[in-house]
Amino acid sequence: MARESAIDSLNPEDKQWLDRRFMDCGFNGYEEIAAILAERGYNIGKSSIHRYGQKLEQKLSAITASTQAALLFKDAIKDDGEALNSAMLSMVQSGYFECFISLQELNDEMPPEERLKLLSKVSKGVAEISKASVNQKKWELEVRDKVEAAAKAVENIVKKGGLSQESADEIRSKILGITKK
Repeated sequence: MARESAIDSLNPEDKQWLDRRFMDCGFNGYEEIAAILAERGYNIGKSSIHRYGQKLEQKLSAITASTQAALLFKDAIKDDGEALNSAMLSMVQSGYFECFISLQELNDEMPPEERLKLLSKVSKGVAEISKASVNQKKWELEVRDKVEAAAKAVENIVKKGGLSQESADEIRSKILGITKK
């Protein structure tokens, strides 16, 4: 089992201070941080602080990247829930993949039975997201088929009403969301 980090010995207030210090001042100044923590009664080396800082920075980067990606999807997709759902499923799949890779890298740090338990949970998550993805695609096809059928029905009605082929095509393209450029 992995050794407990020296950072885990910090009380909640000092840990919160450390996190805030990293976020406000950047991920540097490890010797200074070690000195401040020593003044507070801790014996934590700059290497431990550096390792913790790297992990925190990676987590913050991942959160920032996910937030930016979600905002980009939102802006790019506007109200198209179909595409947004698909994009979100892709993001979740990427997250599961990263978890899977991280678990594989924990060979020496975690007992095999604990790793197997976590791998099982990740696998279950992957299966659920795959099922959601399949259902999303199935729904997309059903909607597309229904819209196509409605467009054909309207086109037939329009033709029977005496409108030109050009008018029928224009109405059909409006229903299908196709525009000529």
